[in-house]
Amino acid sequence: MGGAALVLTGTDLAHAAVDLDTALAPRIVGSPDAPIHIAEYFSMSCGHCANFHLNTYPKLKAEWIDTGKIRFEYRDFPLRGPAIYAHALARAVPADAYENMLDILLKQQQTWAGADDPVSALARIARIAGIGNDAFVEIIQNRPFLEGIVAIAKEGYETWEINSTPSFVINDKDVIRGDQGYDTFVSTLNGLST
Repeated sequence: MGGAALVLTGTDLAHAAVDLDTALAPRIVGSPDAPIHIAEYFSMSCGHCANFHLNTYPKLKAEWIDTGKIRFEYRDFPLRGPAIYAHALARAVPADAYENMLDILLKQQQTWAGADDPVSALARIARIAGIGNDAFVEIIQNRPFLEGIVAIAKEGYETWEINSTPSFVINDKDVIRGDQGYDTFVSTLNGLST
Protein backbone atom coordinates (compact mmCIF):
# COMPACT_ATOMS: atom_id res chain seq x y z
CA MET A 1 0.00 0.00 0.00
CA GLY A 2 1.20 3.48 -0.74
CA GLY A 3 2.21 6.40 1.39
CA ALA A 4 0.31 9.48 2.45
CA ALA A 5 1.04 11.27 -0.80
CA LEU A 6 -0.87 8.59 -2.70
CA VAL A 7 -3.95 8.64 -0.49
CA LEU A 8 -5.70 11.64 -1.93
CA THR A 9 -4.10 12.14 -5.33
CA GLY A 10 -6.33 14.46 -7.29
CA THR A 11 -8.75 14.91 -4.40
CA ASP A 12 -9.16 18.05 -2.31
CA LEU A 13 -10.60 17.22 1.08
CA ALA A 14 -9.42 20.39 2.75
CA HIS A 15 -13.03 21.53 3.16
CA ALA A 16 -15.06 18.56 1.89
CA ALA A 17 -18.30 17.65 3.64
CA VAL A 18 -18.94 14.01 4.53
CA ASP A 19 -21.63 12.28 2.50
CA LEU A 20 -23.00 9.71 4.96
CA ASP A 21 -24.22 7.19 2.38
CA THR A 22 -20.84 7.15 0.66
CA ALA A 23 -18.79 7.24 3.85
CA LEU A 24 -20.73 4.42 5.53
CA ALA A 25 -20.97 2.20 2.43
CA PRO A 26 -19.29 -1.20 2.74
CA ARG A 27 -15.53 -1.24 2.13
CA ILE A 28 -14.96 -4.36 0.04
CA VAL A 29 -11.87 -5.62 -1.78
CA GLY A 30 -11.92 -8.45 -4.31
CA SER A 31 -14.22 -9.99 -6.86
CA PRO A 32 -17.94 -9.84 -6.13
CA ASP A 33 -18.06 -13.40 -7.54
CA ALA A 34 -15.47 -14.79 -5.10
CA PRO A 35 -16.73 -18.00 -3.44
CA ILE A 36 -15.55 -16.92 0.03
CA HIS A 37 -16.70 -13.73 1.72
CA ILE A 38 -14.72 -12.62 4.75
CA ALA A 39 -15.97 -9.74 6.86
CA GLU A 40 -13.34 -8.54 9.31
CA TYR A 41 -14.41 -6.68 12.43
CA PHE A 42 -11.41 -4.62 13.51
CA SER A 43 -10.46 -1.68 15.69
CA MET A 44 -8.01 0.97 14.59
CA SER A 45 -6.54 1.02 18.11
CA CYS A 46 -6.07 -2.77 18.34
CA GLY A 47 -2.45 -3.90 18.12
CA HIS A 48 -3.52 -7.39 16.97
CA CYS A 49 -5.55 -5.80 14.15
CA ALA A 50 -2.55 -3.71 13.08
CA ASN A 51 -0.38 -6.82 13.10
CA PHE A 52 -2.90 -8.67 10.92
CA HIS A 53 -3.10 -5.83 8.41
CA LEU A 54 0.61 -5.18 8.23
CA ASN A 55 1.84 -8.78 8.23
CA THR A 56 -0.91 -11.27 7.30
CA TYR A 57 -3.26 -9.28 5.05
CA PRO A 58 -0.71 -8.52 2.26
CA LYS A 59 -0.12 -12.24 1.68
CA LEU A 60 -3.85 -13.01 1.99
CA LYS A 61 -4.54 -10.29 -0.57
CA ALA A 62 -1.92 -11.55 -3.02
CA GLU A 63 -2.80 -15.24 -2.75
CA TRP A 64 -6.54 -15.22 -2.09
CA ILE A 65 -8.17 -11.85 -2.80
CA ASP A 66 -6.30 -10.88 -5.98
CA THR A 67 -6.79 -14.40 -7.36
CA GLY A 68 -10.57 -14.21 -7.01
CA LYS A 69 -10.97 -16.69 -4.14
CA ILE A 70 -11.95 -14.19 -1.43
CA ARG A 71 -14.07 -11.05 -1.26
CA PHE A 72 -12.83 -9.19 1.84
CA GLU A 73 -14.93 -6.64 3.70
CA TYR A 74 -13.73 -4.24 6.38
CA ARG A 75 -16.19 -3.65 9.23
CA ASP A 76 -15.53 -1.12 11.97
CA PHE A 77 -15.45 -2.23 15.60
CA PRO A 78 -13.79 0.64 17.52
CA LEU A 79 -12.70 -0.50 20.97
CA ARG A 80 -11.48 2.76 22.50
CA GLY A 81 -12.57 6.40 22.17
CA PRO A 82 -9.93 7.59 19.69
CA ALA A 83 -10.43 4.51 17.49
CA ILE A 84 -13.83 5.77 16.33
CA TYR A 85 -12.20 8.97 15.08
CA ALA A 86 -9.58 6.96 13.18
CA HIS A 87 -12.33 4.82 11.61
CA ALA A 88 -14.19 8.00 10.65
CA LEU A 89 -11.04 9.50 9.16
CA ALA A 90 -10.45 6.40 7.01
CA ARG A 91 -14.06 6.34 5.84
CA ALA A 92 -14.04 10.07 5.03
CA VAL A 93 -11.57 9.62 2.17
CA PRO A 94 -12.77 8.36 -1.23
CA ALA A 95 -13.40 4.59 -1.25
CA ASP A 96 -10.47 3.97 -3.61
CA ALA A 97 -8.14 5.64 -1.06
CA TYR A 98 -9.56 3.79 1.95
CA GLU A 99 -6.97 1.01 2.09
CA ASN A 100 -4.12 3.50 1.79
CA MET A 101 -5.50 5.58 4.65
CA LEU A 102 -6.07 2.42 6.67
CA ASP A 103 -2.46 1.43 6.05
CA ILE A 104 -1.17 4.81 7.21
CA LEU A 105 -3.31 4.82 10.36
CA LEU A 106 -2.32 1.27 11.31
CA LYS A 107 1.38 1.82 10.60
CA GLN A 108 1.26 4.91 12.80
CA GLN A 109 -1.07 3.36 15.38
CA GLN A 110 1.36 3.78 18.28
CA THR A 111 1.93 7.41 17.32
CA TRP A 112 -1.71 8.45 17.61
CA ALA A 113 -3.31 5.77 19.83
CA GLY A 114 -0.55 6.05 22.41
CA ALA A 115 -0.36 9.85 22.32
CA ASP A 116 -1.33 12.02 25.28
CA ASP A 117 -3.72 13.76 22.88
CA PRO A 118 -4.76 11.16 20.25
CA VAL A 119 -7.18 13.53 18.53
CA SER A 120 -4.42 16.07 17.82
CA ALA A 121 -2.18 13.24 16.59
CA LEU A 122 -4.95 12.10 14.21
CA ALA A 123 -5.41 15.70 13.05
CA ARG A 124 -1.71 15.78 12.07
CA ILE A 125 -2.11 12.56 10.06
CA ALA A 126 -5.22 14.02 8.42
CA ARG A 127 -3.30 17.15 7.40
CA ILE A 128 -0.53 15.05 5.83
CA ALA A 129 -3.23 13.22 3.87
CA GLY A 130 -4.66 16.53 2.63
CA ILE A 131 -7.60 16.84 5.04
CA GLY A 132 -7.66 20.33 6.47
CA ASN A 133 -8.35 21.09 10.12
CA ASP A 134 -11.92 22.32 9.51
CA ALA A 135 -12.77 19.14 7.58
CA PHE A 136 -11.17 16.98 10.28
CA VAL A 137 -13.19 18.70 13.02
CA GLU A 138 -16.34 18.23 10.94
CA ILE A 139 -15.54 14.51 10.58
CA ILE A 140 -15.00 13.86 14.29
CA GLN A 141 -17.97 15.98 15.36
CA ASN A 142 -20.42 14.49 12.86
CA ARG A 143 -22.66 12.60 15.25
CA PRO A 144 -24.71 10.72 12.59
CA PHE A 145 -21.44 9.59 10.97
CA LEU A 146 -20.00 8.34 14.27
CA GLU A 147 -23.32 6.68 15.14
CA GLY A 148 -23.21 4.91 11.77
CA ILE A 149 -19.79 3.49 12.63
CA VAL A 150 -21.08 2.36 16.03
CA ALA A 151 -24.05 0.71 14.27
CA ILE A 152 -21.64 -1.42 12.21
CA ALA A 153 -19.99 -2.62 15.42
CA LYS A 154 -23.34 -3.16 17.14
CA GLU A 155 -24.53 -5.36 14.28
CA GLY A 156 -21.39 -7.49 14.65
CA TYR A 157 -21.93 -7.81 18.37
CA GLU A 158 -25.62 -8.67 18.06
CA THR A 159 -25.41 -10.94 15.02
CA TRP A 160 -22.05 -12.69 15.50
CA GLU A 161 -21.29 -12.07 19.19
CA ILE A 162 -18.18 -10.15 18.19
CA ASN A 163 -16.51 -8.95 21.38
CA SER A 164 -12.84 -8.88 20.42
CA THR A 165 -10.78 -7.86 17.43
CA PRO A 166 -9.85 -8.91 14.92
CA SER A 167 -12.76 -11.26 14.29
CA PHE A 168 -13.59 -12.65 10.85
CA VAL A 169 -17.05 -13.76 9.73
CA ILE A 170 -16.74 -16.31 6.92
CA ASN A 171 -19.65 -16.62 4.45
CA ASP A 172 -22.09 -15.40 7.12
CA LYS A 173 -21.62 -18.73 8.88
CA ASP A 174 -18.35 -19.23 10.76
CA VAL A 175 -16.25 -16.88 12.90
CA ILE A 176 -12.46 -16.91 13.24
CA ARG A 177 -11.31 -14.92 16.25
CA GLY A 178 -7.92 -13.31 16.74
CA ASP A 179 -4.76 -12.58 14.76
CA GLN A 180 -3.44 -16.06 14.07
CA GLY A 181 -0.75 -15.41 11.46
CA TYR A 182 -1.09 -16.30 7.79
CA ASP A 183 -0.50 -20.07 7.93
CA THR A 184 -2.87 -20.67 10.85
CA PHE A 185 -5.48 -18.34 9.35
CA VAL A 186 -5.37 -20.15 5.99
CA SER A 187 -5.40 -23.56 7.67
CA THR A 188 -8.49 -22.55 9.66
CA LEU A 189 -10.08 -21.09 6.52
CA ASN A 190 -9.39 -24.29 4.58
CA GLY A 191 -10.90 -26.29 7.41
CA LEU A 192 -14.09 -24.27 7.21
CA SER A 193 -14.48 -24.43 3.44
CA THR A 194 -14.25 -28.25 3.21
